[in-house]
Amino acid sequence: MALIEVTDIAAERILELLEKESKTETHGLRLKVVGGGCSGLRYELAFDDQISENDNEIQRNGVRVIVDEKSALYLVGTTLDFVDTLNESGFKMVNPNASTTCGCGESFAA
Repeated sequence: MALIEVTDIAAERILELLEKESKTETHGLRLKVVGGGCSGLRYELAFDDQISENDNEIQRNGVRVIVDEKSALYLVGTTLDFVDTLNESGFKMVNPNASTTCGCGESFAA
């Protein structure tokens, strides 16, 4: 099982944002799990050009994703998607490790 999967639409959106900030060649998307939110853990997404020896660097659909060792424990098998509908817009995590999620989808428990 892959650590992270990135859908085609999510990869397109990430590349658009990287291009807009002129960071396509230098940065990847850091996906991190931190404490917080109404369910106890929440996702944090940011562009990053620093990779430590304890980071996992994954290439998916033309996008470089960086995941630290601690966050990887919660993210194995997760799919990063992007939705843009009348009801919601933004990046969405489909995480098989989440035992519960909050109503807004921003936090989870494992």
